[in-house]
Amino acid sequence: MQIKEMAKRLQITPRAICYYEEKGLIHPQKADESGYRQFTEEDVWRLQTVITLREVGMPIEGIRELLERMDEEHSSLLYYLELQRSFIYDRWVELSKVIQTTEAMIDRVRSDQAFDPAALYELAEANKRLRQTRDDWVDRWNFNQIADVYDELVTRRKDGYNKHAHYDSVLDAVVEAAAPKAGERGLDAGTGTGNLAGRFLRAGVNMSGFDQSLEMLRQCRRKFPEVETKLGTFFAFPFLENRFDFVASSYALHHLTDDQKLLALMECRRVLVPGGRLIIADLMFEDQRHREARLQELKEAGEEAAVKQIMQEYFADRSRLLQELGELGFRTEARQITPYVHLIEARLA
Repeated sequence: MQIKEMAKRLQITPRAICYYEEKGLIHPQKADESGYRQFTEEDVWRLQTVITLREVGMPIEGIRELLERMDEEHSSLLYYLELQRSFIYDRWVELSKVIQTTEAMIDRVRSDQAFDPAALYELAEANKRLRQTRDDWVDRWNFNQIADVYDELVTRRKDGYNKHAHYDSVLDAVVEAAAPKAGERGLDAGTGTGNLAGRFLRAGVNMSGFDQSLEMLRQCRRKFPEVETKLGTFFAFPFLENRFDFVASSYALHHLTDDQKLLALMECRRVLVPGGRLIIADLMFEDQRHREARLQELKEAGEEAAVKQIMQEYFADRSRLLQELGELGFRTEARQITPYVHLIEARLA
C-alpha cells in the first residue's frame, strides 16, 4: 500500500509517517519507477507499535533501540502485538497509581479543610518514586540468550553453591502448597520455560503465565501449548483484576530489588480473587542477620565464588516480605525448604 492508504488505515497523517521514517523507525520500500513509498503488512504493525509506544510515553530513541533489537532477533508480527499489549498494561497500571494518588490528595484536602502544598508534594513524589522503581529494572541475566538451555542449567548437578539445588522438589513443594483444584484459574508469575505451570496443568488447572522474555515464552509455548502466555513484567501483570484463584512464582523475585518486590506483591494482590492465595518459592534469607551470618560462614570457608554470586542476586529478606504481605491483607506462613530457597504461603483475608 502507499502512504495515503497507510495513513488512513492508522488514522494518522502522512506527515507523521514521514517523520517516523526520517527517525529511522520504519523503512518502506520504494517502487522502481514511481518512487512512491510501498508499505507492507509488517510495516503496518511496526508503525502501530511505534504509535502505541509513543502514546505510553516512550521516547523516540528508546523506541529505535527496541526496534533494532527486535530486528536482530528476527521478531514476528505477533511480537509487535504482544509488545504493544505489554506497554498498554504498563501504562494502565501506572495511570491507576496516578488516580489513587489524586484521590488521596483530594481526601487530604477535604479532611484538612486546607491546602497543604507540602503534603500534596509528598504524595506526588511517592508516586514518582514508584514509577522510577519500575523503570530501573534491567535484565542483567540475558534471559533471551539462555532460554534454549535454561532447563538444563536449572537441573544440572554441580558441586558447591547451587541456587537451583533440588529444583524439581522445590516446584513440587509449590504445587503442594497451592493445593490446586481442577478447574481453578492459576497464574505463574515469571513463568520462564513453564516448568511450574506444566505441573499445575497436570492437576487440571487452567493456567496462565507471563514473562518479560519472549524467548522464554517461546520455550513455554512449545512445551505447554495449553498455557495462556503473555509478554509482561512484574510491575504490570498483563491481566485484569480479580482474575485468578491463585498466583504462584518460583525463582523469579530474586531478580527484583526490595522496592521492586513490593510492586510485584501489589500486582499479585490486584489479580487475585477475594480469598485468593499466593505461593512463592525463591532465594531468601530469614532476615538481614541470617544473611550476614551465612555470608560470613562462606567467607571463612573460602567460598568466595559463592559469596560473589549471592551478592549479584537480590535475595529476599523473608521478614520484610512477610511484613509487606501482611500490610497488603494476606495471612502468611513461611518455611525454608533448601539451603537458599524459602517457601511462602499467603492467603487474602
